Amino acid sequence: MSLTVVQEAHPPFVPPGAHAMTIIIEYPPGDPGTPPHRHPGPAFGYVLEGEMVFELEGQPPRVVRAGEAFWEPGGDVIHFQDGNNRDDIPVRFLVTMLCDPDQPMLTLVDEDELRTKERVLS
Repeated sequence: MSLTVVQEAHPPFVPPGAHAMTIIIEYPPGDPGTPPHRHPGPAFGYVLEGEMVFELEGQPPRVVRAGEAFWEPGGDVIHFQDGNNRDDIPVRFLVTMLCDPDQPMLTLVDEDELRTKERVLS
């Protein structure tokens, strides 16, 4: 048996009555991903193939490669980017979210709110 810890996190908030949802997301080469959004609870992910650009509110964008993990706290934190970092290969990643059953798993952020948020670009 072999056990490898790929990430550990202490999420600040788990919605009461939350349920877990695990999904696989695939973007073709060059796909910018989902527009800026947020999740009602924390999300934990692992890149299966390719490279993803990952940017959360208050953090500079970073590239997460196949075999690497990421997480976000959910709640009011905006997820600015989750697109494919490459224009020659697809990206495929797995995400497990702890969702509030009374809210959608993803809510897009409107343009007015985006204008009021500061992005940390490296």
